[in-house]
Amino acid sequence: MLFAVTMDVAIPHTLDPDEKAALIAREKAYSQELQRSGEWRHIWRCAGRYSNLSVFDVSGNERLHEILWNLPLFPYMTIEITPLATHPSDIRAA
Repeated sequence: MLFAVTMDVAIPHTLDPDEKAALIAREKAYSQELQRSGEWRHIWRCAGRYSNLSVFDVSGNERLHEILWNLPLFPYMTIEITPLATHPSDIRAA
């Protein structure tokens, strides 16, 4: 199943800089592992914001939930999820 996921990040300015750097490093490693596996298919930065728009290709809702809850930055995120379906006018889907 494909899902478009928008993740807005709001790390508190009071977070210790070393803790923040370690958190971001863990987030990067985790997301790149999922990208290599093919489950995190696309990731784009939303210009001008600490935000991304990503496409996940996972087995279902439970797997997406597991992935998102395990993001190291999850406690600092606002997430919006849109399930995706093939559009009947998509020439690649034919």
